[in-house]
Amino acid sequence: MAKISLLQVGLALLVGLAAVSSPASAWAQASESRMTGLALSSDEPIQIESDLLKINEETSQATFTGNVRVLQGDTVLQAGEMIVHYAKNGGSVASGAADIREIDLYKKVLIRSGTQTATADTGNFNMASETLVLSGEKVVLTDAENVFIGCKLTVEMQSGQAKLDSCGRRVMIQLDPKSRNKQ
Repeated sequence: MAKISLLQVGLALLVGLAAVSSPASAWAQASESRMTGLALSSDEPIQIESDLLKINEETSQATFTGNVRVLQGDTVLQAGEMIVHYAKNGGSVASGAADIREIDLYKKVLIRSGTQTATADTGNFNMASETLVLSGEKVVLTDAENVFIGCKLTVEMQSGQAKLDSCGRRVMIQLDPKSRNKQ
């Protein structure tokens, strides 16, 4: 599971927007910037709850359905369905020894950490490429009063690169000046 700093996403997008000399309308279609501080958290236990769990060793999938809730540290992930794809390396999800390759999230995704929240219709986390993608009709990132809206957020965890797409509409950002760090 990834810990996402939504404020970093927003501030990085803003810095990227301010640094580019191209017209604002071009940036309204897709915003891209470099992010730092994103890290995978593998040293804390993970608690998963759902209404139903189906493990299919033949397809190397564990499907959690109904009120899926994943807790790790102060990060909460919720979805209607979560499919965990794991490698056929002799380990199993039931034993906790599976090598997870990818996680798909469906039916209203919510990720919350502290004052930061991200919502989307679907999500995907590819463990090999360390890429998180949240997508849907409206992907909303909030940190306190700061709001970022698009239709697809792609975060490359290793490089810190993030991109918020508008899918033919416009990316919307609302920033509250009171939320800035005071020095």
